This record gives sequence, C-alpha cells and structure tokens, in this order.
Amino acid sequence: MSPAHPVSAQVLDEAIGWQLCLGSGEADPQQRAAFADWHAAHPEHARAWAQLAGLDRQLAAASATPARRALLRATPTARRLRLGGGVLGLLLAVALGLGLLERQRPLGDWLADEVTGGGEQRELLLPDRTRVRLNSRSALDVRFDAHQRRLVLRSGEILVETAHGDPRPFVVGTAEGDLRALGTRFLVRREAGATRLTVLQSAVAAQPAAAGTERIVPEGQWVLMHADRLEPSQPAPLAADAWSHGMLVVENQRLGDLLDALGEYRDGYLGVDPAIADLRISGSFPLYDSDRALAALPPSLPVRIERHTGWWVRVVPAKP
Repeated sequence: MSPAHPVSAQVLDEAIGWQLCLGSGEADPQQRAAFADWHAAHPEHARAWAQLAGLDRQLAAASATPARRALLRATPTARRLRLGGGVLGLLLAVALGLGLLERQRPLGDWLADEVTGGGEQRELLLPDRTRVRLNSRSALDVRFDAHQRRLVLRSGEILVETAHGDPRPFVVGTAEGDLRALGTRFLVRREAGATRLTVLQSAVAAQPAAAGTERIVPEGQWVLMHADRLEPSQPAPLAADAWSHGMLVVENQRLGDLLDALGEYRDGYLGVDPAIADLRISGSFPLYDSDRALAALPPSLPVRIERHTGWWVRVVPAKP
C-alpha cells in the first residue's frame, strides 16, 4: 500500500482543535454535531483525525496524558509536522511530544518506580509497613535491601510515616544528600538545586552529599539542604502537610506561588499578571476545587478573575 499523502497544515490544526475541544469533557451537542460535519466533509479530515488517534495510542505507553497535552499544545510551527508521511512522520511527532514533556519534567522521572502526574497524589504501603504519600508531579524509587530501607526522591514531594520494629536504617536520598529517619513523620521536597526537609514528629538526621557530618533536625523545624551545606533550621510552617488532606494552607505567601500550586491541580492554563504576582496572601484553599479557591481571592486582594472558557484563567488587577 502506498503511503498516505501529507495532511495539510490547516487541516492538521483543525483536527488538533477538535481533539482539544472534545477531550475537554465540556463539548456540547452542537459542538459534537459540528465535529461530525467537519469529519465527513472531506477524506483529508478523516485521515488527519485517524492519525491523531494513532499518535494518542503511541503516547499511551509513556504516560499518555502529559505527553498528549504537551503535543497538542505545541506551537503552530511544531504542530505542522507532515504527519501524513507515514511511520517517519509519526515517530517525529512522538519525539516532539516527548521533547515538550521533557521541558515540564525530566524524562528520567517516568522511569522511576512510582510517578504521579500533575494534580495526582498517591499513597504507598511499603514492605516494612511504612506509609509514603506522593504529592503532585513526584517521582520516587524504592531501594530496600538486607542492610537499608532506602527511598530515592527524584522530584516532587513526599510525606513519610516510618514504621517501627525494623532494625534497618530508613533513609531518603536526593541529589543533595541523605535524610535518616529517627522514628518519625516528615516531609521531603525537591526544589531548584536543594532539598527541603520538614520534620513533623520526632527527628531526622540530615547529611549533605559533600559534607562529612550530619545534623539532627528536631520536630517542628524545617531546613534547606544543599549538596555542600545545610542552611539554618527554621520553625515549620503551619499545616505543612495539609496537601495530603486536599488543602493548601499558606501564610504570607506570594500570589504567584499560590497560583502555581493551584495550577498543578487543574487542567488548562492558570496564570497571573506580573504586576500582582508579588502580592502576599494567607489562608486555606482547596486543592481539588481551584475555582472555589480562586473565588476567595477578590475579597482579600485587589484582583479579579479573567476567564476565557474553563481552560484559560488568569488573575489580573482589579479594575479601578
């Protein structure tokens, strides 16, 4: 069979637009009818739609949702690959999708033992009965052996509740060093070039990778660990583990940082005007109902919520 003729850039853009529309879960009967008319209007439309469906199946093997969204939200130039060229075009499109995914998080994360996507949390019960909860966009390896119970946090954040009765040391390792539990409950979060440790119960021994000594961090304290040093300990923020119960509790936090956190738990774009990104806010916000969280902002700050469909939301200065 001869290869299919390349799909035109215009038709490909139209097909991508329809896939975003129908995949949003918000398409009404009129939009579905309009899609059916478009699909039947020309054989090229049906071919473009079939090729996108095939690409979805290829991406499904590599955690479909983030890769698919990365591909579909590519720039117009990137989207206009000649997918109709057969297998080569398909492989190039998959490579593009994975390349865009790499910008969101390292591709190595998808090879970890446990991975969560944006807005996803997961709880693990380890062989020693320790409980670990992964926050959004986290990647974790479990490395238990006869001598040590070891976790390796590649990215994201975890809440650890260690089990008792196992004589093997329990260690959480990151690129910046090791955190040895001393019968405890604690949070570990990867940040840019550092690891944040927050001790909720008991204590944790922190040792940077390039330092020869460790420091005991007691209950109610947090510390930032770099590969060569530990910063001074500080009092732990109020309800630091509230995310594990579906809430975000902030105290004097930047509005931009709050919206970044809420954006992890919703589909589409959530942005902020740079003119108000540094405003400070305190309060409790539901992670899984970000619309309700956003509705709580205007009474507290001089802002308003600008919406263009449910997929594009921006917080902007209030009108004078």
